[in-house]
Amino acid sequence: MIEITLMYPAGEGRTFDMDYYLNTHVPLFQKRMGANAQNLKILRGIQGLTPGSPAPYVAIATWTAKSAEAYAAAFAPHADEILGDIPKYTNIQPVVQYSEIIPV
Repeated sequence: MIEITLMYPAGEGRTFDMDYYLNTHVPLFQKRMGANAQNLKILRGIQGLTPGSPAPYVAIATWTAKSAEAYAAAFAPHADEILGDIPKYTNIQPVVQYSEIIPV
């Protein structure tokens, strides 16, 4: 099992339409990926380490998949549609990380 994380870095001139993201993009992603993207969680950045400081990320999305290969195979048929929707809610290039889940 792996966890996939998309992080949208905050910064001057960067825009992010959270309403569109939550009400249109995320449901599109869930519909297309189905069981290939489990435990989806959306986080909205509210501040950095110091109280009152800006959050380093506007939003972070995480979900789990069986493996990187299984996720890539499931994503490929929908890649153009899902990736093509990104400019409708943000001008931020997301940072993507695949992580091994280590039980503790």
